[in-house]
Amino acid sequence: MLQLTDFIIDCPDTMKLAAFYSEVTGLPVKADSNEHWAGIAFGSIELAFIQVEDYRAPQWPDNEHPKQFHLDFEVDDIEAEESRILALGATLQRDIIDPEGYGFRVYTDPIGHPFCLCRNKGVVWTEQGPTWPQRA
Repeated sequence: MLQLTDFIIDCPDTMKLAAFYSEVTGLPVKADSNEHWAGIAFGSIELAFIQVEDYRAPQWPDNEHPKQFHLDFEVDDIEAEESRILALGATLQRDIIDPEGYGFRVYTDPIGHPFCLCRNKGVVWTEQGPTWPQRA
């Protein structure tokens, strides 16, 4: 059996980037986090940040400095979430939202990693989070 346990992101300052994603997700930075390794638990998967000497930030969409990962966050209200993450230090890079309000927007975090806020047709939001439509 294979199970994903960590998604690790290289960065120059683990605590600073962990604090940003903690605010974005509303989840706390793990108590045992430090300047070398910081984490945020998402159930059985951890989003982790590891300190890298001489870190070189991606320059999306430039292939000479390619992205090192990509995160998608499904949201129920893209406008409200965009306002919140921009205030936290994210930067809007591209808007691919259709006239009905579905699609995605690409952002970069404070050190240049790209991520998206997505709103997909057929996703229903409950108190437990998004429920994806059944596929035929």
